[in-house]
Amino acid sequence: MKILVIQQKRIGDVLTSTILCNNLKNKYPDAKIDYMCYPNCIDVLLENPSINEIIVLTNTVRKSYPKLFKFIFEIRKKKYDVVIDAYSKLETNLITFFSGAKYKISYDKGYSSFFYNHNIKRFKNGTKSELGLAIDNRLLLLKPLISEPITDYKPKIFLRKEEIEAAEQLLQKHEIIYGQKPLIMFGILGSEWYKTYPIEKMAKIIDFTVEKLDADIVFNYIPSQLEEAQKVYDFCDEKTKNNIHFDLYSEGLRPFLALLSRCSMLIGNEGGAVNMAKALSVPTFSLFSPSVDKETWQIFENEKENVSIHLKDLKPEIYEEHDEKYIKEHTFKYFDEYPLELILEKLNDFFNELNVKKA
Repeated sequence: MKILVIQQKRIGDVLTSTILCNNLKNKYPDAKIDYMCYPNCIDVLLENPSINEIIVLTNTVRKSYPKLFKFIFEIRKKKYDVVIDAYSKLETNLITFFSGAKYKISYDKGYSSFFYNHNIKRFKNGTKSELGLAIDNRLLLLKPLISEPITDYKPKIFLRKEEIEAAEQLLQKHEIIYGQKPLIMFGILGSEWYKTYPIEKMAKIIDFTVEKLDADIVFNYIPSQLEEAQKVYDFCDEKTKNNIHFDLYSEGLRPFLALLSRCSMLIGNEGGAVNMAKALSVPTFSLFSPSVDKETWQIFENEKENVSIHLKDLKPEIYEEHDEKYIKEHTFKYFDEYPLELILEKLNDFFNELNVKKA
């Protein structure tokens, strides 16, 4: 059997959809399972034993109809028996439709029956799940192929021994001895302005963490965010700055993943790094933007290792009065609706639950 799983979009989405491959490989161990994604997401798929080949759909191909149709017919030549499209936009509608696969599976969108012969209705917001809708809805896509209950529902990232050793060598270079005291990565900036917790308050959270744990601190940011990262650092207390290894930086996603795997926990803005930490079994304490859908991405919070802060949990009445667009336009006002003191209290409980203390 030949199976193609399609998941475009961001790293968190691509990583989450690997649970499709993992369960399919468990059910059909002899199947060839390929995964289609954007170029920037390849690294979270590498070394996954459930994935035989990573197929990259580039922007160059996507933005040119002649190149896209050439790509589509290259996919058709591979003669897949099953295509699972977890993305379901026009480009992947066409890829699946022309694939020639017997099973063409995606989500029910009204028009989707033209492209797919298995159209799956998603769970709606408000459906209670300890896994999160991002997980539950993807597992639904396996129903046409797997009838028995599914218990393998957690995405995983696989690292080589050499990658982990390189991360530990990087730590030593910055005079950090792995395992000597807590090493905490802070996701100080979100992928968008409205996903970024106010930086002066983020600095207060970092100050609190250092005061409680005397931890070594590393920042997660990309080169284009250097100026904003410097602002976070500048807002921190002088004592805290002594614990921040500002220049400790991984070049490339795979080295970043190896460094993250060595951390005691990840604290910061909800986003791709939080999903990657969970896939590496690194505890997470994440801050949701008020306008981001919590039901979808508050995943694995049945585990004490994963805690998140979302305004909807504290003041649900705000979401009854205003829609997502309004809340997004007033993001910083609504960040203030969740008191910093309460966040620090919950963070302290998180430290205690994990039994993390000063060295």
